[in-house]
This record gives sequence, C-alpha cells and structure tokens, in this order.
Amino acid sequence: ANAIKCKSDKPPKVNIRAELNEDAWTIYVEDNGIGIDMKHCEHIFTIFQRLHTKEEYPGTGIGLAIVKRIVERYGGKVGVRSKPGQGATFYFTVPED
Repeated sequence: ANAIKCKSDKPPKVNIRAELNEDAWTIYVEDNGIGIDMKHCEHIFTIFQRLHTKEEYPGTGIGLAIVKRIVERYGGKVGVRSKPGQGATFYFTVPED
C-alpha cells in the first residue's frame, strides 16, 4: 500500500522476490516511488512515526511497525535501502523452519 500511496510521477511499479540464504528466507519488496532518506530508516519502523503529513500521504504510521513486530516475533529482521527520488527496497528475513 505504501508503494502506491508514495508513488513518484511515474506509474507505480512494485517487484517482489524471495531468496533462500543458508537458513533464512529474505523477501524483497521494491518500488519506484519517492524514496526515503536513509537517516530516517529506523524512524519509519516506529509506531505512529511518519515522514510526511496526512495531507501529503494518507495513513496512520502503524503499518511498518506492525510488519517489524511480526517479523521479529518469528526471529527475523526488517530493513530498507533507498535514496530520495529513486524508490525503495524493503526487505525482511524469516527463518526457513
């Protein structure tokens, strides 16, 4: 949903892929949206923390926090790689078992 809400001037594009690395799966969700300054990478996974106003982009600021909590409960990790204006790649790992 964030990839659609935070789209750039281009039509939204989302790619999803998975890789098995040793004993964990890594799932990647890549978009061509507005991107994120990496200085905010931890901030966006905190509940009710937003980078933009509700007028700019709708939402509550809980989605990524919920994702992080679920993934960590299963022994995984979450992260993001991005540059402003160049989209973002969110990823999470979960144990294979």
